[in-house]
Amino acid sequence: MSLRRVGILTGGGDCSGLNAVIRAVTRTAIIQYKAEVVGLENGFDGLIFGRTLTLTTANTKDILTLGGTILGTTNKGNPFAYREFNDQGEIVIRDLSSQAMDTFRRLELDCLFVVGGEGTLELAHTFQQMGMPVVGIPKTIDNDLEGTDYTFGYQTAVQVACDALDRLHTTGRSHDRVMILEVMGRNAGWIALEAGLAGGAHIILIPEISYNLDHIVTKIQHRLRGGSPYSIIMVAEGAREQGGACITQGSAEGRLQGVEQLGGVGFYLANQIRARIPLEVRTTVLGHIQRGGTPTAFDRVLGTRLGVAAVDAAARKEFGTMVALKTPDIVLVPLAELAGICRTVPIDHQLIRTAESIGVNLGREVM
Repeated sequence: MSLRRVGILTGGGDCSGLNAVIRAVTRTAIIQYKAEVVGLENGFDGLIFGRTLTLTTANTKDILTLGGTILGTTNKGNPFAYREFNDQGEIVIRDLSSQAMDTFRRLELDCLFVVGGEGTLELAHTFQQMGMPVVGIPKTIDNDLEGTDYTFGYQTAVQVACDALDRLHTTGRSHDRVMILEVMGRNAGWIALEAGLAGGAHIILIPEISYNLDHIVTKIQHRLRGGSPYSIIMVAEGAREQGGACITQGSAEGRLQGVEQLGGVGFYLANQIRARIPLEVRTTVLGHIQRGGTPTAFDRVLGTRLGVAAVDAAARKEFGTMVALKTPDIVLVPLAELAGICRTVPIDHQLIRTAESIGVNLGREVM
């Protein structure tokens, strides 16, 4: 088993723990296999345009606790449909995948480690089919990736959201207000659900369960009658009212990402509630605070384990795979089985049953 020269890129949205992975991949490749490590900057942009950074044990030794990624990242650099503005300010789309393949060959890499979520790993799988040796490493704060129990970055995001709820409890109780916390979660409500449970939210709204306003108001009124004149609501950005659509901040047109930007459901919900109850309602949008900052111990360890396992898999030439946590082990999962698949919260999930068993309202009638 040997490696000579490997590359690594971080794609999609940033999250805490990325630098732990970069550090682990670098140190394992150099210490265990005497290999060179090439960092590709700004996700697949680095692969397309040949923007690289030589990684060493020296320049990665102090990055374990840092948020973000020293390589940079982007969530709009799809090499197969690269979106950019032309001189007229219009978005044009080009296929630059062959240019990316040329860069890989020119760099003389034995393998490319692709760190990302379902979209990024779908691109990795496509490159693998084109002949590029790839090993995927699962990253997303949303925890919405198939094949792994947890993605690194998720637990840090949950902790940040839980800390925010702790603070909203004190101010909500002091002023007898309904406090709404909007967190990320376009299609999957894992952050809202787990952080909501950990932070003692009274109402949790997730994309998987369309909410009925009547049930939310009833829950708040029930707390009022019981002598608790404040309520805490956790809502994922992708939550929607029954028969309604997601709240967005404009259309996908004109955005390099090519998708609508979600956000605003917390304020929309506040206006709905404000018209029905005699309490003040306040909304806090946590936004990118969930993505930044120091990773928790769990994400540092998970990122390190995944990075080491990825290098070992590459040395065994087990390409076209993703390293994954199947508690307590790190295993390999074929990229073909998970690429492009978003793992949402099953309606009968034990977390949902737990929430409703202790009286948390999910915007629906309790079954």
